Amino acid sequence: MKTPKDIRTQTLQQLIEFMPSIGEKEFRAKQIYEWLWTKNAHSFDEMTSLSKELREKLSEHFVIQPIAIEEYQKSMDGTIKNAVKLFDGNVVESVLIPTESRTTACVSSQVGCSLDCTFCATARLKRMRNLTAAEIVDQVALIDQQSREDFGHPLSNIVFMGMGEPLLNFNNVVDAIRKITTPHPHGLGMSPKRITVSTSGLPKMIEKLADEDLRIGLALSLHSAIEEKRNQIMPFSNKFPLSDLLDSLKYWYDKTRSRITLEYIIWKGINDRKEDIDALVKFCMQVPVKVNLIEYNAIDDGIYQQAHESATNKYIAALENAGIVVNVRRSRGKDIDAACGQLANKNKLAE
Repeated sequence: MKTPKDIRTQTLQQLIEFMPSIGEKEFRAKQIYEWLWTKNAHSFDEMTSLSKELREKLSEHFVIQPIAIEEYQKSMDGTIKNAVKLFDGNVVESVLIPTESRTTACVSSQVGCSLDCTFCATARLKRMRNLTAAEIVDQVALIDQQSREDFGHPLSNIVFMGMGEPLLNFNNVVDAIRKITTPHPHGLGMSPKRITVSTSGLPKMIEKLADEDLRIGLALSLHSAIEEKRNQIMPFSNKFPLSDLLDSLKYWYDKTRSRITLEYIIWKGINDRKEDIDALVKFCMQVPVKVNLIEYNAIDDGIYQQAHESATNKYIAALENAGIVVNVRRSRGKDIDAACGQLANKNKLAE
């Protein structure tokens, strides 16, 4: 017997075309779609506006494979980390980051990661598979619920900065973003301007994302504007010269008119010298960007250490003198390994 498909892999048009085959009116498809993508129903029994007969027919042909919380942790600073189990037993992590004015969801796009950034705990995990669009949307819906329950207001921002490289799961990430931003009743109705996709730097895929016209933000994990040094920090980047990366950022800006955010960690003895600062300033002068200097979160390997505050101050001074917007991002949730670069599902690392 053939395994039923997850109904959330079906487009609205496919559901419309399917309805007559089970003796139902086409308009029922729109009701089902609303239950799936606006109300985030995780079972057919939850679809109470549908007849019991229709719900039984749906369960004969389809399944729903939602995520489930395997472990919930809350930091002293209010950050929440969810280890969520997928239908096949794999586990990914997502994070709710609260501030006084907003809550941000940091969502995963892959089980593990196929890149090899040497400072990142997730990179130690073998990439098992891509998440489906539904699994990505489920993370957002879950964190939105937690935001409402714990902080009294809906989720305000989404960043694709969890486990995995979003642009290597391109189709599902784009589909998820469309589901998240589609107005009710066919989506979550969230603003695309409050969504940011963070990439380690895949030039052709950055250009492809620009062509999708999603009206979202783009962040690039840079960490060095010196070619050889960046290749040591992020070995996969040997295949993607900084000149190609810069061209793709220019393409992004020309296409979207959206300024790029450069994510940049400063490490002691690695990229804390004047030559590193000068290279970053030169890179930033070639395309409209802002820079986030990110506090490093150790992964117990001893190789990387947080740079001295004086190095950070030198970066800030040089960037501001060049007219470049720069912010220092202090990490949240470090006590529960929920900070940037720490998402690794420690149970898997221990195996």
